[in-house]
Amino acid sequence: MSTRRAQLHGPARQGPTYLILAVAVLLVGSGIRPEADRLTWFLETLPVFIGLTLGVASYRSFPLTPLLYRLLALHCVVLIVGGYYTYAEVPLFNWLRDTWELSRNHYDRVGHFVQGFVPAILAREILLRRSPLEPGKWLFFLVVCVCLAFSAFYELLEWWTALLSEEASAAFLGTQGDQWDAQWDMFLALLGALSALLLLARRHDRELHALAAG
Repeated sequence: MSTRRAQLHGPARQGPTYLILAVAVLLVGSGIRPEADRLTWFLETLPVFIGLTLGVASYRSFPLTPLLYRLLALHCVVLIVGGYYTYAEVPLFNWLRDTWELSRNHYDRVGHFVQGFVPAILAREILLRRSPLEPGKWLFFLVVCVCLAFSAFYELLEWWTALLSEEASAAFLGTQGDQWDAQWDMFLALLGALSALLLLARRHDRELHALAAG
């Protein structure tokens, strides 16, 4: 896989710009009057702030594939919605809980699945473009390991945040009374990573080759 600097042209350049702008507008709008308290909103959307900053800073020097830009934008939307309402109170999933008599609001389950799905493609792209690794079993294994490590570290961040702030701990952790919530979160991130690699690897390879050739 070529590691030379890739350039985006025409529609390929405009697409990421529109996505970044759309996410930025949605983020600002969600912060005006969030349903959650302000601290919980900030904690839940902090990864979006970081992602937007890195995305803008690396836009010219290290442009990503269109697939990855779209996935990152989707992940940002999931985080912003969770930050606006808190993960335990997203209205659509409250309706699903009540309609199907579920034990909890499952939006956080979706969020943690996405937390594995999107970082899998991000890790795969960085490893293919900045390491000697080639598509194959070792790449698959290492990407899954990266996603599990990231998920475990995020659980540690949630724990440390809860220790520092009792005000935001319940809303930010979103356990909803489930003692196995952290384990479920990591398991769903694992499923997300496996799903992304199995479903999108070939398309991702095509876009990487197109980006390198552009």
